[in-house]
Amino acid sequence: MSYKKQQSYVERIDWSLVMLYVLLALIGILSIYSVEHRDTDISFIMSDKNYWKQLVFFGVSLFLAFVILVMDSKFFTSIPFLAYLVGVIFLLLALTPLGKGVKGSHSWLNLGFFTFQPGELMKLFTSLTIAKFLSLQEVNFQTMKHRLMCAGLALFPAVIILLQNETGLALVYFSFFLAMYREGLPNIVLVVGFSVIALTLATLLIPKDILFIILSVLAIVLLYLQRKRLRRNKEILFLVAGIWFVGVMFSQVIVPFAFKNVLQAHHIDRIYSLLGQEVPEAYIKIKKSGEKVRTGTSDYNVSQSKIAIASGGFLGKGYLNGTQTQYNWVPEQRTDFIFCTVAEQFGFWGSSLLILIYSLFLLRIVHVAERQRSQFSRVYAYCVAGILFFHMVINIGMTIGLAPVIGIPLPLVSYGGTSLMTFSILIFILIRLDADRQMVLR
Repeated sequence: MSYKKQQSYVERIDWSLVMLYVLLALIGILSIYSVEHRDTDISFIMSDKNYWKQLVFFGVSLFLAFVILVMDSKFFTSIPFLAYLVGVIFLLLALTPLGKGVKGSHSWLNLGFFTFQPGELMKLFTSLTIAKFLSLQEVNFQTMKHRLMCAGLALFPAVIILLQNETGLALVYFSFFLAMYREGLPNIVLVVGFSVIALTLATLLIPKDILFIILSVLAIVLLYLQRKRLRRNKEILFLVAGIWFVGVMFSQVIVPFAFKNVLQAHHIDRIYSLLGQEVPEAYIKIKKSGEKVRTGTSDYNVSQSKIAIASGGFLGKGYLNGTQTQYNWVPEQRTDFIFCTVAEQFGFWGSSLLILIYSLFLLRIVHVAERQRSQFSRVYAYCVAGILFFHMVINIGMTIGLAPVIGIPLPLVSYGGTSLMTFSILIFILIRLDADRQMVLR
């Protein structure tokens, strides 16, 4: 390769994305260091400290980034379906004795020399597969068949991850609908999605009998308002009756069944803590011994997180001066609750700056997505944007008490080797594809 061509390739790399990536990763390492630093530490290099492990993971991630940037971009269009199959196999293996249980879930795979979470890696494989599927010439996303197939590719891993009792990670796979929406998924899907959320909340907050009456009254009122059209078109009657029946079945059967037989005790506790209510007797889990499962842990976590954020004020207490941080009052403050560490030490302005950096990162990815000639690259970019957006919003939301505590890390900032490397690979594949944005990849 000539120097001129090499220079041309280097210039095509989106260095603003690279710099934002490095900035967020360094913020994460410094935040983890502030959690674990003690005045008695004899050295910065301490192999038993998580901040040092995160620094090593960051070094490995940079090496992987370099490898990705020197690869042929066509490689990433040739592997998606095979990678997806391998990812599903890894997910299933995690349910076998090769799997490792962590905090009630069975989502880690122990290969002897290396332990990782297949569900994190599967986000990458699913992103590539959806991009590949939608870019196939024979695929018409305007047909119901191909829409259902694409939705199946996104949600099938989520079903396996639910079997691993890793609900938070499973929910991330709904972020792929952002890319599908960009490619022509109709607005009715969003309407149905928000309706399901609203009906679920109503089911949890309103007694079943009263909710049944409310749904029935709404159906009758709707039929009355459409009485003139009803005379000419009897299909309206069947449509309203069908919606009413689905709503009643969802609120009276599906939601109660899910809370009694699918969700774990801590999931139910987190949801009702968010709603500010006690868990109903019907949903309290009973151990084999007949003892009720204790709840309330997530409420304590969020309360301590709020205290840490509030104590930071506008300017913060200063780096390494957070009392909640230094005295370990906030559980999981290296991982799920890392945002409160930033908020306590740097206050409102520091928290706002971090959110601004994430916002710039997401906007840049969307800008990169829209300048692609290749549908494969555009869909993949929106998959990455959706994953990052979902992680950021839910993690910060649960830290400040606006979302259930479902164990979702803050991208590139929370501690975790698998998470950091997965996000790094996701981002640098995007950067590599963007460097060849004038090509039409399939």
